[in-house]
Amino acid sequence: MSETPEQRRRRWISFGELIAVLALIVSALGVWVSWKSSGSDKPPSSEQHKPIPLTLRGTVDSNGRVLTIIPADPEHALQSLTVTIAGASPIDVGSDGRLNASDVESALKSHDKELKDHVYSVPARIAAHYVENGVDRHGGGTYTLRYRWEGGGLFGSRSLQLVGLSR
Repeated sequence: MSETPEQRRRRWISFGELIAVLALIVSALGVWVSWKSSGSDKPPSSEQHKPIPLTLRGTVDSNGRVLTIIPADPEHALQSLTVTIAGASPIDVGSDGRLNASDVESALKSHDKELKDHVYSVPARIAAHYVENGVDRHGGGTYTLRYRWEGGGLFGSRSLQLVGLSR
């Protein structure tokens, strides 16, 4: 039995069609397996987000009369802030993060007002309530509050000037 060229061509076309159908079945099986494995086993992407620890930074405003404390990460929204300095009563800063030098001065009554212009530092415990990705969180830590006394002289009074905040 000999094949004609037309029969041989039809046999190769049928073989090619068979390979195409098999490739389609394998692709469909791969799509089904990947769809099945990405089902309910994994939590949604919003739940996969790991919380970022709160880190605060301070910016001096009003010539040292105010220290604005804000989160370093813009995804954190500050709700409330409390600063405790050297065992004094806590200072409620609020959500704006503005710590007044007069509040710090009253908390540092036990510290001597040195006569020389020198930068001093005192540990400050900061407790914060903030929101990250719609979830209420609490954070904070111990920071170093830097300040100096300014003014004075023979008849002048001295006042506290805030210099900065560091971890």
